[in-house]
Amino acid sequence: MLSDLNNQLQKKQLWTHQEWLKLIHYSSDSASPSGYSSQVDDKNFFLSKNGNNDPKSEVFSTLESFFQTTPSGNKHAQCRFVARLAWLQKQLPFDQSQLPDVTCKDYEEWRGLVKADRVTLLFPAYHLNSPSSMFGHTLLRLDPAESEMNSDWLSYAVNFGAEVNSDDNSLFYTFKGLTGGYPGYFIVMPYFKKIQEYNRIEKRDIWEYQLNLTSEEVEKLVLHLWELKEIKFDYYFFDENCSYRLLELLEVARPQLNLTNEFVMTAIPVDTVRAVERAGLIETITYRPSQVTTLKHMIKTIPENNRPLIEQLAYNPDSSQKAPFTELTTKQQQPIIETAYKYLSYQQTNEARDPQRAKRAHQLLTLLNQYPVTESTPVPTPLYSPENGHGAKRFSFGMGENQKKRYGELSLRMAFHSLIDAENGFLRGAQINMGNIKIRVNEGGSTQLQRFDLIDIFSLTPRTRFFKPLSWRIQTGLERQLVDEKNRLSAYVTGGAGVTYPLMKNGQTYALGLFRLEGNGGFKPRIKPAVGGMLGALYHWGFSTAHLTLEGERFRADQYRVRVNYKQNFVLSQNHALEVSFKREQQHDTQFSEAGITYHYYY
Repeated sequence: MLSDLNNQLQKKQLWTHQEWLKLIHYSSDSASPSGYSSQVDDKNFFLSKNGNNDPKSEVFSTLESFFQTTPSGNKHAQCRFVARLAWLQKQLPFDQSQLPDVTCKDYEEWRGLVKADRVTLLFPAYHLNSPSSMFGHTLLRLDPAESEMNSDWLSYAVNFGAEVNSDDNSLFYTFKGLTGGYPGYFIVMPYFKKIQEYNRIEKRDIWEYQLNLTSEEVEKLVLHLWELKEIKFDYYFFDENCSYRLLELLEVARPQLNLTNEFVMTAIPVDTVRAVERAGLIETITYRPSQVTTLKHMIKTIPENNRPLIEQLAYNPDSSQKAPFTELTTKQQQPIIETAYKYLSYQQTNEARDPQRAKRAHQLLTLLNQYPVTESTPVPTPLYSPENGHGAKRFSFGMGENQKKRYGELSLRMAFHSLIDAENGFLRGAQINMGNIKIRVNEGGSTQLQRFDLIDIFSLTPRTRFFKPLSWRIQTGLERQLVDEKNRLSAYVTGGAGVTYPLMKNGQTYALGLFRLEGNGGFKPRIKPAVGGMLGALYHWGFSTAHLTLEGERFRADQYRVRVNYKQNFVLSQNHALEVSFKREQQHDTQFSEAGITYHYYY
């Protein structure tokens, strides 16, 4: 029997089959004798000694293992590699009755819980003031059949994430994340836990993209998920990350897809959503606002002159028995009480239970139950979902004049979004730039590195009556600074915090206190600290964004700099923009100006 199947396997050369290559996560590798190596970093995933880089030996060993009588039960290959078994049964003429009788108790129990008829790709979006959500995230949701489902709270979420050591400091965290120092695992868990995590705790809106996978494709994905249970992958923040692994899962479900090919250096979550969209996999899109987004919407629907009553009721529910609340109509009172209750619930998030707050929440709920039940106005779905934003990478070229000398400039940004970039699909007031390099060719032909932003994060979170977050900035890299009349390349770290206020409907004004540490060949000593500040105004017109800043820093020995910057970006289309900029800077008795125009292409 096995000998006959081996001959058929040899004749059909099944190890070259795309479905087999994707089941074992093989990718092309010129250093491997077979031309392939698997991206799985766990020996327990392979049944052949050389299975990690030999698709042929792995498929023969897999077939043989299904006919072995030892081990038995949950450890037998029939129980561990259910997707491989289903695929080989389809490719070769044998059925379950020809195999040793094995009972897979663990798999059958798990399969009974995870009922999947459809798959939805989820994108928990960015949230200001949350570094962990800088680039968004993707995961999958397995939904039961329509007839069995009244709510997606019965669904299961599929998440791939790094197992991080909580004792690691930020330096170790970054280093290990960039070099694959953390193991990554697939985890299947009830979806409602993910809603709590993203919607409530991390305050992130969720975009849900229902995919058009067939029932057969969904079944293949679920079977393979079981095979990946407790299987280790090396986790890399920028490429082999949560989003990349999900694309591999989709390729297992539909082997003719080649979603991972374009993500060689980076796999930014929103880019992977775009890849799924380009492959024609997305059927419908649903927006699930976070708890804080819902609360902000509820506050907005209440007339401004009544909004102080929300706070009054939240802190003293007995004020509902007094004017001015009693002077309102029932229709006006109900949403104010409901919003006050939601406001208290929001304040409770991530905090230990406060008996007094819980008592007030109970009073408000009791009061609310005295009113007729009415449906709240739903939170409007944003006009642009994240995948409709500009590309994460940016190539630019420009020209201008500095100190009365002309220059040309080329720049490349690896990720992700600046304050003045087109805001469709992004958060207003959030800037995350990484790997931004700018090369300048000066009049006369000299070429120099003008700046290199290793990381530049700017979070402008507006403060209101109900929400009082801090705004902050952290930036480090290399940039040119004029010191002793020489344009010197300086290393620096700048960070600080402050406040932002939405003084206009589409505008933000902010003030930040900053600390700077700069290494500069013109300094004695070479490295100096400085304190400074920054005032800014940001205004959005839809097709254009303007940003005006006044900033400066003061070093010891009376060294100081003051700069005024003005930038205006004009959106030409989703991935094209034109930027004009002006700068005036003063350092002691030296003053100079710079003006430029730059074309940006996002991809």
